Amino acid sequence: MREGFGEVVEKLRRSTVQVRAGRNGGGSGVVWAPHGHIVTNAHVVEEAGAVEVELWDGGRFAARIGKRDRRRDLALLEVEASGLPAAASGDSNALRVGELVIAVGNPMGFIGAASIGVVHRVEDRSWLVSRLRLAPGNSGGPLANASGEVVGINTMIAGGLAFAVPSRSVAQFLNAQDQADGGLGVVVRPIPAGLIVLEVIPRSPADRASLLQGDILVGAFGKRFQSIQDLGSAIHLTRGGVLELQFRRGASANIRTVVAQMAPVAVRAA
Repeated sequence: MREGFGEVVEKLRRSTVQVRAGRNGGGSGVVWAPHGHIVTNAHVVEEAGAVEVELWDGGRFAARIGKRDRRRDLALLEVEASGLPAAASGDSNALRVGELVIAVGNPMGFIGAASIGVVHRVEDRSWLVSRLRLAPGNSGGPLANASGEVVGINTMIAGGLAFAVPSRSVAQFLNAQDQADGGLGVVVRPIPAGLIVLEVIPRSPADRASLLQGDILVGAFGKRFQSIQDLGSAIHLTRGGVLELQFRRGASANIRTVVAQMAPVAVRAA
């Protein structure tokens, strides 16, 4: 059993790359297809002028950002290579609480570090939440089941728990055409009080509505947000119309209301 588990981890390591973005940025990535497609988090390459990936065997390649979805926090990197050791993709919807999961990445400069834990909960199919140890550098790396199938992309740590984007969301991201979705133009993270704004994309509906980094979105149209999925649902319901958001700013407990005119064309990075 130990030998079998060791082989699973070794295959994951071979499918995990180190992503270097800009001067000090970077994280991990997953070889998703042998012809040079690598999946990582959007925030790993957010401010990158140049992106480079390093394979498990030390090979290095310049990478271009093929597509990026800030709302899902996913990015597709493309390199001029073939025959790469692609990871096996699993079904995130099949995961159950208590199931064993494995994370591989490059935290704190440790290449190919592996961490083992268990599924803690699944949040509206939008997040896989696990009890396992992650650190800076794990972002964009694989979360796999006991069979070594990638069921998620490790994204962040909150409240001592690890959050990963489900593989079902990755598949939707990769299969989607580059089309407008009327996005608000914010990167958010769930906290007990609501959704904290980590970034406001310039010239987006959120920017035009004067939302700021650090604002806490608490609801829309008077309905409180319980998850990121609730924000996505509210955006979808507007269909390019007006989105009425409730939010808090700074240390004030007062809840304010702002109206965002949703753009018919989504802001998309080049």
